[in-house]
Amino acid sequence: MDEEALLKQFAAQFAHGPDDADDTDAAAAAQGADSTANQVADDADQSPATFDTQQFLNGLDAIFDRHTAATEAGPYLEQAMVDAENAGDEAGLLTVLNETMGFYRSQGRHKENQWIVQRALELAARMGLTTGTSEAWAITLINCATSMRAAKQYDQAEDLYHQAQSVCRHSLAPTDRRLAALHNNLSMLYSETNRPDKAELELREALRIIEASSVNPDADIDVSSSHTNLALTLLTEHKLEDAHWHAAKALEIYRTGHLEHSAHYASALAGFAQVCFAERRYADAVTGYRHALAVIEECYGKDTDYWRITADNLRQAEEAAAQAGVTVDNAGVAGDAGALPQSGSRLPNSPAQGKTGANAASSPSTVSVSTGSAGAAEAVSACPVSGLKLARAFWTQMGKPMIAAKYPQYAGRIAAGLVGHGSECYGFDDAYSQDHDFGPRFCLWLTDEDYAAIGEQLEADYEALPRKFSVDAQGRVTFEAHARSDASGAFPSAGAGSTVIPDAANAPTPGTATHDTATAESGAASSDVAEAMTTPIDAPLSPVTPRAQGANRRDGVFRIGDFFESITGYRTAPAQTAPHEWLMLQESTLAAATNGEVFADPTGLFSKTRQGFKNMPDDVRLALISKRLGMIAQAGQYNLPRSLKRGDGAAAWLSIHEFVQATASLVFLVNVPMVVGYMPYYKWQFAALRKLSGSMFALLPNVGEQLETVMRLSSAACYGGAGFGEGGKGAAPAIEKINDIVEQIAVDIVKELKREHLTTSGETFLEWQRPYVEDHIASDDPVLKSL
Repeated sequence: MDEEALLKQFAAQFAHGPDDADDTDAAAAAQGADSTANQVADDADQSPATFDTQQFLNGLDAIFDRHTAATEAGPYLEQAMVDAENAGDEAGLLTVLNETMGFYRSQGRHKENQWIVQRALELAARMGLTTGTSEAWAITLINCATSMRAAKQYDQAEDLYHQAQSVCRHSLAPTDRRLAALHNNLSMLYSETNRPDKAELELREALRIIEASSVNPDADIDVSSSHTNLALTLLTEHKLEDAHWHAAKALEIYRTGHLEHSAHYASALAGFAQVCFAERRYADAVTGYRHALAVIEECYGKDTDYWRITADNLRQAEEAAAQAGVTVDNAGVAGDAGALPQSGSRLPNSPAQGKTGANAASSPSTVSVSTGSAGAAEAVSACPVSGLKLARAFWTQMGKPMIAAKYPQYAGRIAAGLVGHGSECYGFDDAYSQDHDFGPRFCLWLTDEDYAAIGEQLEADYEALPRKFSVDAQGRVTFEAHARSDASGAFPSAGAGSTVIPDAANAPTPGTATHDTATAESGAASSDVAEAMTTPIDAPLSPVTPRAQGANRRDGVFRIGDFFESITGYRTAPAQTAPHEWLMLQESTLAAATNGEVFADPTGLFSKTRQGFKNMPDDVRLALISKRLGMIAQAGQYNLPRSLKRGDGAAAWLSIHEFVQATASLVFLVNVPMVVGYMPYYKWQFAALRKLSGSMFALLPNVGEQLETVMRLSSAACYGGAGFGEGGKGAAPAIEKINDIVEQIAVDIVKELKREHLTTSGETFLEWQRPYVEDHIASDDPVLKSL
């Protein structure tokens, strides 16, 4: 079996995750069982079975590859059991049962799984496997033991593991990865039964076997998973420094091997997050859990123990960060997510931390509000919180109660959030952004049917919402809490007294609809808040420009299709089979359609539509990467030095512009827009690039800083005379430095293309890399290929 097949077979065995004893080993079980079953069949002169085991495994692989296991795998496995049994294929049925055990574990269906375990053991006995030392019997024992462990039937699980050890000593080579899987899973049992010393010994042995059997341990998912598991066990022994090293090593392996898109990347992410939590590095913990949760949701769905446990760990990390006064970057991830913490390895609630700056609450700050026209204000308004935070508070305290009171029958159908045009939707707004189109606002998204029924009245009720609010010295927002009465009746305030929205650490991952419950503080805390309130602020805080009014309005009530059409020209994302339509959409347009946050989406329809625009077809992404490589080569590597030699500063300056634009775009495309979002329009291009580059998971992380250096030097290079610049050295040093940076960026890009397996060439003139990249475009549509 080649390395790729082995990776596929064992990828999930070693992490505390949904496939912690990967049942794709059932393929090997099938092979051994087939041998036994075929002998029986030959002896009895039976006809060959008609159940196609390999076809079954291929179909199951396809379900997982397209991330639809949550809905499709169960029925597929159940039908396969029936088919194998009807065909009289006992070996095939054992394969199906082994696969089913793994899937049921991943879904938390432990009670049903015990029946599958019993059925597999009985079938193995009927096939005569239990008296031998075949691989099929060893693998079945491991899978049964792991399923019983997941069901917390620890005595039975330990007995089955020890039986498996006895069989494996005779049937497997000392460096066989399945032996490592056995050590790994036995360690998990020891962890869950409070025997961490034994767990550590088993994990170190598993890691030794995996590294010894690996072609490249520095880029091997199984090695990474073993490091993650060892880190979590060391954590329970309070060996933080050692735990951190192993958790970080796991992430390094994913990055080195460019394996971040594996579903099991969640294991390394959440494992590292868990260690960071124990180290009180709450910002890193929140970031890791958010990434992990996104991957889990995409690959396994929300209705699993793994999603719920990780979501709970994220909540604890966010609460700890807020209590410690730590501001967590709220941009997070879009779509793409450590070791999924098992119930026995979850961290307890962190002890409460003192709130930073609590004593300052007794000294109210003031807010000055600009009243001048946009672009001509003498003073910048100084609302001390971000637009997204203000929007969430406005929704939670004013919008949501209004809908519950006036539109109760629609409350479970209306999506809310802030997405689209405006600096605050990207999370980059500051005091200077508040001189126009700034104030409490959010969007309400309805289906066409619901909009026809209530759209106009809901818009009127939205416009009538009170917008007076206060911000305390700790940045908490409180809207005026009172009952509002009009012809339609009254709706309650956000709660008795002041309802407080905590700092950004409690905000959700962008693009993920969440339970939008405000965090209220009561008792002594509420009196502290009252003392810290600023002068009440009436909104809007600044003039509304014409471009944000009428059909171009940025908040209020929208049909879902109308909202996306106003930004992109499409009511829903172009089809995956329409690359020409995707190529006509600017990245900045897609960024505006997919930025911001969704506060609530009960039906999921808005998020699904929005996700469609995030899901750029990979063929289109590769085609754009090819185009960017061409422009980097043409503008940066070819025309820039020639223009400088000619002394044509204007042409050189424009070449630098094209080079910078293409390179920045390529960084986002290589990091995959589904994961990191799209590059926004020019104003926030570098803010987004700096943010991306600062992530511990970024690819090409140094390119943004290199591009800024090129831009800083461009004036001297393009227009510097003989005596220009410091020391009268003229343009020559700047030109030399820019050319060096351009070539270094090209070298870095080629290295990344190789890690992506998009090229086998070391050619650094990037035009010649385009055919290699385009060879990976599956579609024959000519629009995707260069001439």
